[in-house]
Amino acid sequence: MPYATTDDGVRLYYEEAGSGVPIVFVHEFSGDLRSWEAQIQHFSRHYRCIAFNARGYPPSDVPPRVSSYSHRIAAEDIAAVMRHLKIPKAHIVGCSMGAQSALHFGFTYPRKAITLTAIGAGSRPATTSKAEHLANTEAYARRFEEQGLAAVFERVKVAPNRVQLKRKNPRAWADFARRFAEHSAQGCANTQRGIQGKRPPLASLEQQFRTLKVPTHVVAGDEDTGSIEPALFIKRVCPVARLTIAPATGHLVNTEEPELFNRLTEQFYAEVESRQRRR
Repeated sequence: MPYATTDDGVRLYYEEAGSGVPIVFVHEFSGDLRSWEAQIQHFSRHYRCIAFNARGYPPSDVPPRVSSYSHRIAAEDIAAVMRHLKIPKAHIVGCSMGAQSALHFGFTYPRKAITLTAIGAGSRPATTSKAEHLANTEAYARRFEEQGLAAVFERVKVAPNRVQLKRKNPRAWADFARRFAEHSAQGCANTQRGIQGKRPPLASLEQQFRTLKVPTHVVAGDEDTGSIEPALFIKRVCPVARLTIAPATGHLVNTEEPELFNRLTEQFYAEVESRQRRR
């Protein structure tokens, strides 16, 4: 099995396909690298596609301590995979938790990112205090530890921003459910405590977005209420951001509407690459 090793000794499992300009795919909390299958099949015809499992998601290592997980560490893990594969610069694509990791990677390593694509980049609602948010994420983490993955999935499968996938593509939904059951309950709990609970809300990063120079595509489904306001915020304050709202779509735009997402992303890359050639 191919692994990249991070500076703190964590092994990250990855897969790659194709050749050409690299694309690195960063998965969401409830997914793993297999969430990108429709994109890898499409883009590997012309690009070098890399997807990896985040720390806490087997067969990547599952560090036992919460201190081994944070939004900054998640961004560093993208850099570690790129160093291992000797990739100096790549398109970075992330969904949900992975979207936040992609954005923080862009803030930290702008010269390593050709573009950033952020799908379903949610943030805690403005009406939710930090203390309440921490309490909610702690309760979620405990459910993983005390009740297990199957019990947690009973809540996931009825979430308003998830049911669109089940309605549109029952086979893709069944694959999503099977992959969820293969995760590590402890890894999910640690990720909740270290990343989901402690990362800064996107609205607090206005200065970083205003000074970002990496072309950025923000994508949200119109049924994903937790991602629409953050998407509009990024579009308002980030001069290099473009925004796509996918109709009748929930949290997983790349899975629910793969043809739409692939086409829009292909156009985005073509425009960016064309501008770079003209310089």
